[in-house]
Amino acid sequence: MLYLLYGTDFKKSREKLHSMVDSLLKKKPDAGFFKLDSSDFSESRLDEFISSQGLFEQKYIVQADGLLSDKKSKDFVLDRLEEVSQSENIFFFIEENIDKPTLKKIEKVAQKVQEFNNNNLQSGSRKFGVSGEWLLDLGEFNIFNMADALGRKDKKELWFLYQKASRHNIPAEEIYGILLWQIRSILIVKNSKTVDDSGLKPFVYNKSLRFAKNFKEGELEKISSQLISIYHDARRGILDFGIEMEKFILEI
Repeated sequence: MLYLLYGTDFKKSREKLHSMVDSLLKKKPDAGFFKLDSSDFSESRLDEFISSQGLFEQKYIVQADGLLSDKKSKDFVLDRLEEVSQSENIFFFIEENIDKPTLKKIEKVAQKVQEFNNNNLQSGSRKFGVSGEWLLDLGEFNIFNMADALGRKDKKELWFLYQKASRHNIPAEEIYGILLWQIRSILIVKNSKTVDDSGLKPFVYNKSLRFAKNFKEGELEKISSQLISIYHDARRGILDFGIEMEKFILEI
């Protein structure tokens, strides 16, 4: 089965993704959960997930993150769309941007396609076979609290939440994405005259407007640049993503 979640509203698409995955894992606690992104993608690994099954559980749950945005993995994935959609295992593809030809190919075979943009939510006509609330809540932990701690520049709370996220096995890449989303939201607010100009939802706009007061001139741009550098250096294998994210938090 193939599900696609995409769009520029990073927070909403991630909330939906985690809600769906959490719901499935509660129903099938013995199911295997795997994540694939462009940094560790291989053709043989995808083929294995398409055809394999767990020893004690019929299904694998596979989160395919950004594979359609990377030339190396995109072409191979598109060649396997039919097999992915017919697999006994469940594939969640999540993308920020996707071109129209690729989207059309996926819509033909996917069980569900949903778009998440700042001012819009659209979904395909097929029904999701999974139920769940629109909350990213792993036990007592909500990962988006990290974004709020960063906005407040509360280093102690942010470090504590980072440790908690690590115990919940949340990848450093997702923590990076959430923190970068927060910084970009604040930057958008600083460069917008009204909530309509920003393209953000009123709740996000007003919160980011309050957070903007906590940062000096040029500080947001510097933080954004630091995060992006960490991401690219980690992808190149120059540094350890998790360690660098923790160092970044401690140096805020």
